[in-house]
Amino acid sequence: MIRGVRGATTVTENLEEAIVSATEELLTNMIEMNEIHPDSVASIFISTTEDVNATFPAKSLRRFQGWTYVPVMCMREIPVQNSLNMCIRIMMHVNTSKSQQEIQHIYLNEAKSLRPDLDSRLSL
Repeated sequence: MIRGVRGATTVTENLEEAIVSATEELLTNMIEMNEIHPDSVASIFISTTEDVNATFPAKSLRRFQGWTYVPVMCMREIPVQNSLNMCIRIMMHVNTSKSQQEIQHIYLNEAKSLRPDLDSRLSL
């Protein structure tokens, strides 16, 4: 079964190091909390709000050993009025035997406000 694993975070500055660092932290948490191995990942979509454009957040994934061949695509979020700014969102498509309820979606920093309906233990 392919499941989607969601995550989001925010940055305080539109700087390459801030974007790569925040994305690396988010990916690390998503991978560890869901016990994801690169061979089980079909693809990863990473989107950013319009104000996050100093680098491709996908650069952070290339720091992970064994993740070289995982397909990753960066894109821009649609600019919805009054939406969260400086936000990076990730959708990871993973082959897993976990049920939908067992998947732990990760929301960090200001992105915690995106999914207040999720159990607080799932947001770091």
